Amino acid sequence: MAICYHGTPVTPRAQLYRMAGQSFCVSFADARDADFCDAFGQSVLWDNGAFSAWTRGKPVDEAALYEWLEPRMRHPHRAVVMDVIDGDVEQQREAISRWPFPRELSWPVWHLDKPLDYLDELADAWPAVCFGSAGAYVEIGTEAWLRRMGEAFDRLHRRRFLPWVHGLRMLGQLESYPFGSADSTNVAQNYTVATGCAHCMAKRINSVRKKRGDSKREATVGLFEIA
Repeated sequence: MAICYHGTPVTPRAQLYRMAGQSFCVSFADARDADFCDAFGQSVLWDNGAFSAWTRGKPVDEAALYEWLEPRMRHPHRAVVMDVIDGDVEQQREAISRWPFPRELSWPVWHLDKPLDYLDELADAWPAVCFGSAGAYVEIGTEAWLRRMGEAFDRLHRRRFLPWVHGLRMLGQLESYPFGSADSTNVAQNYTVATGCAHCMAKRINSVRKKRGDSKREATVGLFEIA
């Protein structure tokens, strides 16, 4: 089963308290739940907030980000390495070169609009790679997005061992791809209309297992199935 990182903030606070023991994704862009998740979460994925900053047209304050991360970078937590939304490969490499934390605790981002050769580069050098939707593939679930995901996993499948892949904002795709983990803010945004209980909704999502087989509702692209 993949690790399901549930995005924060979760409100009201009583709903968050009931989620103790879950795995969380906490963004630097809104870190109000960071201390609780650090203390009571099973594990935390610290997100650099680049996507949120990009949607607002503002840069990430990297110095402040690194100061915020410093006391939180320890097992079993991980952090998303600084990336540049819509930036070219050289800009991604420059952002990575400034990253001050151990690689074993850090997951860089491969944006779907970047070359597959760059995906190979990251998979060769890091313990895991995050898939991020960007450029022509910014909308999850479009035909173009599905085909690009198929190409990416086909490329990784050429390796002897499939590396750990984390799907950024892709928790709803666990049944279709062999992710090691994924995150979304589905619970935080929708629990009030889904179940009225954030903890209950998170448990239901956690029970979903990846499928890699003969599901009739899936169409095949290369070696991997897509919904």
